[in-house]
Amino acid sequence: MRRALVKSIGPIRSAIRHRGDKVSTGFAKRLLVSNINDRIYDRSLYNGCKCGGPSYMFSRTLSSDAEVKRAGPLVEYERRIAAGDLEDGDNSQIGTLKELQRLYDELVKSADACRLDRYSDYEKAGRSRWLWSRLMPQSSVSPVKGLYLYGGVGTGKTMLMDLFYDQLPCNWRKKRIHFHDFMLTVHSRLQKHRGVSDPLEVVAGEISDESILLCLDEFMVTDVADALILNRLFSHLFTNGAILVATSNRAPDNLYEGGLQRDLFLPFIATLKERCVVHEIGSSIDYRTRTSAEEGFYFVKNDSADFLMQKFKELVGEHTAQPHEVEVVMGRKLQVPLGANGCAYFPFEELCDKPLGAADYFGLCKKFHTLALDNVPIFGLHNRTAAYRFVTLVDVMYENKARLMCTAEGTPFQLFERIVTVSDAQSRAPRTSSRSRKNDDYDLCVDNELGFAKDRTISRLTEMNSSEYLEQHAEMIEVKRIQTQSDVYNNDQVVQA
Repeated sequence: MRRALVKSIGPIRSAIRHRGDKVSTGFAKRLLVSNINDRIYDRSLYNGCKCGGPSYMFSRTLSSDAEVKRAGPLVEYERRIAAGDLEDGDNSQIGTLKELQRLYDELVKSADACRLDRYSDYEKAGRSRWLWSRLMPQSSVSPVKGLYLYGGVGTGKTMLMDLFYDQLPCNWRKKRIHFHDFMLTVHSRLQKHRGVSDPLEVVAGEISDESILLCLDEFMVTDVADALILNRLFSHLFTNGAILVATSNRAPDNLYEGGLQRDLFLPFIATLKERCVVHEIGSSIDYRTRTSAEEGFYFVKNDSADFLMQKFKELVGEHTAQPHEVEVVMGRKLQVPLGANGCAYFPFEELCDKPLGAADYFGLCKKFHTLALDNVPIFGLHNRTAAYRFVTLVDVMYENKARLMCTAEGTPFQLFERIVTVSDAQSRAPRTSSRSRKNDDYDLCVDNELGFAKDRTISRLTEMNSSEYLEQHAEMIEVKRIQTQSDVYNNDQVVQA
C-alpha cells in the first residue's frame, strides 16, 4: 500500500504544484478543471490537519509551493504564451485580462477587509456572527466590486475566468461553479429551510459564510423560478459582503429578455450593474473552432441501427453494461438504460423528450464521465422543447468536461439550422415562389432565447469533438483516479490510527 502511495503522490503533487501549467497545445486546452485540483488540495490539507503525520507535511509543502507561483491572471497568461502553452490572444482578450488582473490586485490588497481568508479569527466565529446579525442587522458590503464578463461564443470567457480563479490563494473563501449548478443548490437549500420567515436570507447567509467570492460561469436566466428570486438572493449576498465574478453570453440589460414577468426581474439588473464592473469581450473569433477537430465521437447518422451500441461496447470493454439508477437533487432518481466503466448509453428521446433538466444532467455527469447518445434529430418547431433540453445537456457536459459520443441526423450546424431569432426571421430573403417560401418556413422555429443559445451549443459540440478536448477529458479522469487512491490511503490511515 505504501509503495502505491509513493507512486500516487508524485503525480498529485505535480498536478497541484504545476496546476494550470499542463495544458495541451492549442487555445482550447485550458486548465485541468481548476475546481477539481482545488478539491484535491483542500482535501489533503484537511486530512493532514486532522490526522497529522506525513499528510500534514505534504500539505504544507504544497501550500508554500503553490503560493510562490501566484502573481495574477495576466502574469500567468503571459507566462503560458511565452511557454507556447496558449495561443497569443487578440486585443479584446488582453483587455479582459487587464480587468481580471485589476480585480485580482484589489482583492489581494483588500483581503482582510473582504474577509476572504477562511482561517482568520472572524471566520472561526462564523456561527456566532450569523446569530448576532439576526439580532442586530447590519450591512457589510464588500469594498471591492465584482466583475461581469460578457461576449460571443468561443471568445475564451470560461478560460479567462478559470485562469483568474486558479491564481487565487487556496485559503480564500471562494467557489467556482456553473450558474445552472449554483441555482440548483439554491433551490435545494430553499427546500431545506421551508417554513422560515425568509428562507432566501438564510440561504444567502450560508452561501456567503462558505464562499464570499463567487465565480459563476455561463450566467444565463431562462427559468421564471430563478428570475423571480435572483434580486432578493443577490441583494442578501451583496449585503453579506459577497463578490461576484460572472461570465455570460448576454449583456446585463439583455438577461431574461422576453421572459415571463420580466418587470419583476429588472431590479436585479440594476443591482448587478451596481455591484459589478461590466466588461464586454469584443472579440469576433470563436477559438473553439480553431482546435484540431477530428472525427472523434460525433457521427452523422449511420445506416446501421446498432452502430452506436457497438461503439459503446468498445468503450465499456470487458465490463458488463447494465441498467443503473442515479440520484439527483431532492431525492429524485434518474434511470440509466445501460451503464458500465464510467460510460452511459441513452437513446435521445430518453434524455431530451422526457421532463428532465439540469439537475438530472448534473447527477448523470457525477456518475458517468462518458455519454453515448443515439439519434440526435434535426431541431425545429415540432421539437423545440427537446432542443432546449439538448442545449442544457451540452452545457452541463461541457462544464464537467464529460465526453459525448453520439449519432446525429446532421452536423452541429445542421441540427439547429431551423432555429432562428426574430431578427434572423425578419431578415430572411423572400422567395419569388410562394411554394418555395412555404417549404423554407416549414418547421421553422422562431425563438430568441434558443436562437441565441444555439451558437454556443454548435461551438461547444465542435470543441468537444476535438483532440484537445478529448485529451483534457483523459487528464481529468486520471486526476480523479489519483484522487481516489489518495482518499483510500487517508481513510486507511484514519482506521489504523
